[in-house]
Amino acid sequence: MLKFFNKIRYDLISENKTGKYLKYAIGEIILVMIGILLALQVNDWNENQLDKEREQVVLTQLKVEFKANLKQLEAKMHLRGNIVSSGLLMLQKMNHPGQAERDSVIFHLSRIIPDPTFEPIENDLISSGNIRLIRNDTLRHLLSNWSSDVKAVQEMEGIHQMQTHQILRPLLHELGITREILSRLWEDYDGNWMLDEYKANTALDLGNSNMNTTVMDILSSVRLEGIISNAVSINNAGNIESESLKNRIQNILELIERELKNN
Repeated sequence: MLKFFNKIRYDLISENKTGKYLKYAIGEIILVMIGILLALQVNDWNENQLDKEREQVVLTQLKVEFKANLKQLEAKMHLRGNIVSSGLLMLQKMNHPGQAERDSVIFHLSRIIPDPTFEPIENDLISSGNIRLIRNDTLRHLLSNWSSDVKAVQEMEGIHQMQTHQILRPLLHELGITREILSRLWEDYDGNWMLDEYKANTALDLGNSNMNTTVMDILSSVRLEGIISNAVSINNAGNIESESLKNRIQNILELIERELKNN
């Protein structure tokens, strides 16, 4: 093909047909440019097709991850709900200690000591640059803000976790009721806060303590009243934040499902 075009140029020059040669040269340049543009368009089309395929892979993986995140978040919200409801009942018992039964007090304290933390599956969507593959602007925005949304919940959890480990549990040790509380905790174990939630035979009987701590000893503790009040407040706020996060996860899943169906 090159020899053919070269021969045409040679013949035009040798015959001193400069005008025709210039027209031919310009036409040849235009043809080359058209060829380049067509090649670029084909390449762009191929890249777009590859990006669409990559987007489908990313969306499918995100769907799995956010379904798991939603399930975990709901389990942690359930635990925080237990802390709030049992904490409120404990405060009522402290107002009327003469009407309180020991078994009930131990049960509700066993529901206050867990420290649920939301640890979502982390993806490298932003750091890897794959966020660009998401064409839906709303979905891309929600995914970009995901980490900061999670931190709002985790900050509340961190406060309760610190208080539980550094203040509440040492106080329960002092009162001599840790053994009973943990035994009751395992007795009512539902598996939601374990890695393998379906694991069987998890009950652990630690027995009762010989410390003979009375109900009045427990309910008259000013420190315990303050700790429980904080636990109720913090976990209630944590569930408010979690409800907002849950709505975001559901929005993300709805948008992912829509994008998967549209492609």
